[in-house]
Amino acid sequence: MKKIENPFAGMEGHNCFGCSPENPFGLNLQFTLEDDAVLCEWLPGNNYQGYKNVLHGGIQATIMDEIASWSVFVLLKTAGVTTKLEVNYKRPCLITDKPVKLTSRLEGMDGNVANLYVELFDSNGKLCTFGNIFYYTFDRKKAKNKLKYPGYEKFVID
Repeated sequence: MKKIENPFAGMEGHNCFGCSPENPFGLNLQFTLEDDAVLCEWLPGNNYQGYKNVLHGGIQATIMDEIASWSVFVLLKTAGVTTKLEVNYKRPCLITDKPVKLTSRLEGMDGNVANLYVELFDSNGKLCTFGNIFYYTFDRKKAKNKLKYPGYEKFVID
């Protein structure tokens, strides 16, 4: 398992709700790479609940979208933008004193559109939410110029 670095951290104007360590209201998500999957463990606080002790569905969709984005960065070695979220809520994801876990894998490509399958597990390892996140991906030159993609080597350092 390899830690994925956040090369956007400290970049002027980077205030991403999902991954910026400088955003005081953000989620500060961090990621790892294992084989063909991007993984994330995150400990939600009570300020992210919908019903009492239940992780809000919109926050679940947000973290699923964020891990899919990081999957594009490291699995496809480019950047892209979300075109569609298909989120399926199977059971409530309870907020406890242990982290939730997410996995993201590339299911396939249709032209420039990546289909990423994401799963969200509660702190007991039960599947709570799953879905397909679709990203329009840019060629590396456009990714660098339009989205400031710094290159794969800035994310995964061997």
